[in-house]
Amino acid sequence: MSEHNRIDLIELPAHPDALAATRGFYESAFGWAFTDYGAYVDTASGGTTFGVNAIPDENQQRMPLTVLYADDLEAARQRVTDAGGTIVHDIYSFPGGRRFHFADPAGNELAVWSQ
Repeated sequence: MSEHNRIDLIELPAHPDALAATRGFYESAFGWAFTDYGAYVDTASGGTTFGVNAIPDENQQRMPLTVLYADDLEAARQRVTDAGGTIVHDIYSFPGGRRFHFADPAGNELAVWSQ
């Protein structure tokens, strides 16, 4: 169960051609079982939800992406901007919910999602 203001997901970017090999790597190395969403797979087998994103339109992130959960996405977006964060990708829908990406003052990109 996702908890408000908690890290909920670590997401790695992957080129679409590398998704199967990346998934296979984590299955073989750690025994994780993934749920397949097409160009996106995730698992909770490692303790924290872990996703691999090979969706071409979203594959701009070059580093692992930490994703937090919020009960109220619009309120979280407002708190981020009020605190000095920069919105990188505004709120958008995906299967299972909605999210936005932001950069903190040091330039680190994170995301916040909600159902």
